[in-house]
Amino acid sequence: MRSRWLVLCALAACLLAPLTGCVASQPEAVPEQPSTEFGTPSDPDENAAAPTPAPAAPHEPTLDERAADKVASLTLEQKVAQLFIVRPESITGVDTATQSGPATEEALQTYPVGGIAYFQKNLLDPDQTATMLANVQAYSEEAVGLPLFTCVDEEGGTVTRIAGNPGFAIENVGDMADVGAAGDPAAAEDVARTIGTYLHDLGFNVDFAPDADICGDPAVDVMALRSFGTDPQLVATMVEAQVKGFASADMLCSAKHFPGIGGVAGDSHEGAIVSEKTLDELRAFELVPFKAAIAADVPFIMVGHLSVPNATGDDTPASINPAIVTDLLRGELGYRNLIITDSMGMGAVGDVAPEQVGVAALEAGVDIVLMPEDFVATYQGVLDAVHDGRLTEARIDESVQRIVKTKLALAE
Repeated sequence: MRSRWLVLCALAACLLAPLTGCVASQPEAVPEQPSTEFGTPSDPDENAAAPTPAPAAPHEPTLDERAADKVASLTLEQKVAQLFIVRPESITGVDTATQSGPATEEALQTYPVGGIAYFQKNLLDPDQTATMLANVQAYSEEAVGLPLFTCVDEEGGTVTRIAGNPGFAIENVGDMADVGAAGDPAAAEDVARTIGTYLHDLGFNVDFAPDADICGDPAVDVMALRSFGTDPQLVATMVEAQVKGFASADMLCSAKHFPGIGGVAGDSHEGAIVSEKTLDELRAFELVPFKAAIAADVPFIMVGHLSVPNATGDDTPASINPAIVTDLLRGELGYRNLIITDSMGMGAVGDVAPEQVGVAALEAGVDIVLMPEDFVATYQGVLDAVHDGRLTEARIDESVQRIVKTKLALAE
């Protein structure tokens, strides 16, 4: 009996074992985890949703794009007006402009010209000049949303509007002939910086200098005092230095008078001037300073009214001659900045009618027509030429793009 009882107790113990832990425990199952290439568990964040990429930075328009947008916003009439730099009297009708007031404001609404050139009679003293230029800039911005080229002829020596003017305590830097004779490019650069600084302080932004003409016979050449000298390389060195000097003073400048009027008999203010040189002779001599100016990134080149029949095949003045402006200056020399005529009121332009002179300059490849004798007639002539198909609006846009780009860069 006792043995049976022990057997029964053993059976009962075995039946109760799962409930009392008598059965040997098994290891706890662990869920299988993905492995990396090297057999280690992957990062738990690896399979999380990828973060949303940050939005791309907005495109910053280039200067060319900004200029193109501005040109596209202008009317044809506004674009044509931008092709002119005039005296203030040409748009206001006053005898002598010494202030920018309601007449100037109204004139710029009607004719939002690209720039205004001021002469000594317009400039009385620093306060009057600074106020006049600040006001005209405000009126230009109001009229067309663009600054105005405020221009002056300030070469030094015999060609000044500010230095030596009784209303200004500014000393004349002297003739460029003397600067050239000293043979010091650093001094020439400093002269340009000095001129550019006092002009900039008054509110001007364009100076029609330096003179890149090569002097002929100093005894008879009308450019003798204005030119840096008789040697092409010397003149080139001085011109390049002055372009840099003006730039350091934040002053736009203009090398003049392409293709070079030094050593030519006569005065283009009075009548025709002619050079008998061939194109090769011009390349070897007169063009040397202009090449240096272009290498220095001169903002403007002013084309004179010189006729060079042996170089171009006819006696058409350079300012309205495509062989000089487009073929030589743009094509051969690769100049890409602004081309401006010399004053179109000069006798050397010839007997071209006022309504045709601007058209002829633009057909030649010029960007800006300077001081035509009858601005309103010349302006209307260009508009008419676009309307009748002689000039295309694309041709107008080409020059206005350069003008607007230069103006927008002034604010940078």
